[in-house]
This record gives sequence, C-alpha cells and structure tokens, in this order.
Amino acid sequence: MTRLASDTAMVMAAGLGKRMRPLTATQPKPMVRVAGKPLIDHALDRLAEAGVARAVVNVHYFADALEAHVLERKAPTIVVSDERELLLETGGGMKKALPQLPDPYFCLNADNIWLDGPQNAFADLSARWNPDEMDALLLVVPHPRANNFTGKGDFQMDAVGRLSRRKPGRIAPFIYTGIQLVSHRLMRDAPDGPFGTMQLWERAIEEGRLFGTSFTGQWFEVGTPGAIRPTEEALSRG
Repeated sequence: MTRLASDTAMVMAAGLGKRMRPLTATQPKPMVRVAGKPLIDHALDRLAEAGVARAVVNVHYFADALEAHVLERKAPTIVVSDERELLLETGGGMKKALPQLPDPYFCLNADNIWLDGPQNAFADLSARWNPDEMDALLLVVPHPRANNFTGKGDFQMDAVGRLSRRKPGRIAPFIYTGIQLVSHRLMRDAPDGPFGTMQLWERAIEEGRLFGTSFTGQWFEVGTPGAIRPTEEALSRG
C-alpha cells in the first residue's frame, strides 16, 4: 500500500454555501445531509479510512454549530482554524492555518463526495507526489467520472501531468475534484486577507510546478439542492 505523503489535511468548511440555498439558510453547507450524514462527515470519514490522522477545519458561517459537530469526532483528530471575524476564502484560509499544517499537507473541500478507485484518493496523490517538481498536485477527474457536473471543465493536462487552465470558449477535459496535496512553497509570499487559491495556482502554472493526477474513482458534484438525490441514488448503487 502507498505510504501517505502527509498525516494532516486541511478541510475547507468556512464558505457561505450560497448555491445550496435554501438549505443553507439555517445551517452551514458542510452540515447539509446527503445519504444519511452531513457532507463534512463524508470527507472526514474518507480521511480517517485512509489513515490521515489530523484535520484542520476552518469555520466561519454558522461556526458554532460546525465546530461543535466536528469536535465530537474521534478520528481524525480535529483542529479548528477560526475565521469567525473574516472569511478568508480558500487561499487566505490556507495561509491562516499554515502554522498548523506540515509540509506537505492534503487540502480538500468539505462538500466532497467520492467513491475511491483501486486505491484511495490520498494514496493516489501520495504515489504521484514529487516535491522537487511540484508546488501542488491536484486530483482531477475526466468528465465521464464527474457525476452531476455540467460545466466546461477546469484544466488541460500534458503527458507528464503539468496543468494549464481551460482556454476561454473551450472545453477542458479535466475537472478539479476539490482535493489536492500542497507544498508550503505554493504559499510563499501569499498576500494578506481574503484571496483565492487560483492566484497561487496561476504562479505555479507559469513556473511549471502545478501538476495533476487523474482520479480513478467516481466523483460527485454536490453544489446545489438538486444534486443531492442523484448523488444518493448513485451511492446506494455503490
């Protein structure tokens, strides 16, 4: 079995969940239930199953409810990164949590649901990781494995796995799953305050240091209320 590249993951759970309204009018998106349990528990259960020991979870929207829920868990061990005062977006959230994150660390969205292929997603990333070449390694999925996804895709990927962004007006073959393995090098000279991870990815693309690996399982986009039932039906079929 592949040895994991890190024992810690950051779980992005602070967002406002606007696309999931009205279900997020009274709760944070990570607490929306799919197939009998909150979205964030799907992600945290996968981390525990893979052997990732620690999870740093950032909180902002309905922070008290989310914090109380995750701190009840036995595994993985939960550390809370508090963004109650200011929502820092994905990049700013990582920067704030960086003192609590080893080098490298996994990072994933709290609303991810997936079914693993021959090995788990974190083993897939670990097997491909090369810190000498990479600032970040993104788990990407081709359109046929991206359930409920209706967009044009996110990235092109060359023969060695280097990523480039989708060109305007074109369709890109790979979709970002919301799961990545990140070097502290990606975060160097990061700005203060709220900013998105794409700002750091674009620099890595220019330097030839943003890579992807194609996921061998099934991934589910659960961004809106309408995606919940199809996801539950697919999960029930396994």
